[in-house]
Amino acid sequence: MSPAAGAGEPSRSASAIVSDTASGYHILRIDAYSRTKAATPTGECLKSLPFTVGGHRWYICYYPNGDRSETKDYISLHLFLGKSVTEAVKAQFQFRFVDKVDQKAVTMGRVHNFGGQGGRIWGHPRFINRAVFEASSHLRDDSFAIRCDVLVTKEFRVEKVSEATILPSVYAPPSDLHQHLGNLLQTEKGADVVFDVAGQTFAAHRCVLAARSPVFSAELFGVMKEGDTGGVVRIEDMEAPVFKALLYFIYTDLFPKATKQDGDIHEDVLSQHLLVAADRYNLERLKLLCEKKLCEYIDVGTVATILTLAEQHHCHGLKKVCFHFLSSPANLWKVVASDSFKHLSRSCPSVMGELFSMLAVYYKFQVDSKAVSLVLL
Repeated sequence: MSPAAGAGEPSRSASAIVSDTASGYHILRIDAYSRTKAATPTGECLKSLPFTVGGHRWYICYYPNGDRSETKDYISLHLFLGKSVTEAVKAQFQFRFVDKVDQKAVTMGRVHNFGGQGGRIWGHPRFINRAVFEASSHLRDDSFAIRCDVLVTKEFRVEKVSEATILPSVYAPPSDLHQHLGNLLQTEKGADVVFDVAGQTFAAHRCVLAARSPVFSAELFGVMKEGDTGGVVRIEDMEAPVFKALLYFIYTDLFPKATKQDGDIHEDVLSQHLLVAADRYNLERLKLLCEKKLCEYIDVGTVATILTLAEQHHCHGLKKVCFHFLSSPANLWKVVASDSFKHLSRSCPSVMGELFSMLAVYYKFQVDSKAVSLVLL
């Protein structure tokens, strides 16, 4: 027998222990929080509608005065498995306020066994102290919303996998292009165009602006040059902090934050003006980011102004959120009495017709537009 006959490459294989999972979430909105607190004794809960994750029916149990005497000063939240099962259902969950949801990652803690030999309910008896909650920004117009993320884990199994999937590999860091371009804007290195905005000047790079905005492309390289005199482009009808924020987005693709250097302009005001600028320069992603940001500031005092802005600049998503806010009778009648709503009725009459139609659907009655018009005058 040849010495080489028994020699050769070693056998290679790999396997992985994996589990099938199912995930989902349910949002529970609590309107008239003060009434739920007054009408629900300690130890009693209000249930959400049922929702399904992983083939099982779940409920959110909301205890406005705590789930027991020891937690009477807290809001308690529990996840309830709505139906008895012979074997335990392994699930992870997390409750969060909707206005603080991080879409990038959800850390849901340890696995709980629902049903089987264990209980069917788990949760947070001390989710938040009621006094702290009532003083927080989570409670707006006597309403708030909770999101419950659920991850159901099924049986483990072993699978054969490629060796390459478990051996060390090369790590590629995330893109830092936005940092390089942001530094280019800040240092003004190689800048070849200057903008005059309300007496303040900004240096920038024609190629970057043209690549990001078809409007800038036409103005800087086409026949439409906007007030280009002596190498300076004058921008009319825009404040300097807004144009500065616009440039920041163009170079970094990030939503800018209001700073003291921007004249103490508040984030909601900046978002309103920036939405107008995004529409002007055809920056659709920035426009959507502004819509998303303005959704956080919708309340009785601002909804009419934001709805006017949404209608004038064709922001369908923002408009829908405004209508949803106005679907609450308590919110609607407070807003109707305001001067901003009267301005909305005069500047955007088409919105009034849509609003009346929406109310007819929500409350199943017909609205006499002429009578309402008399009230607004």
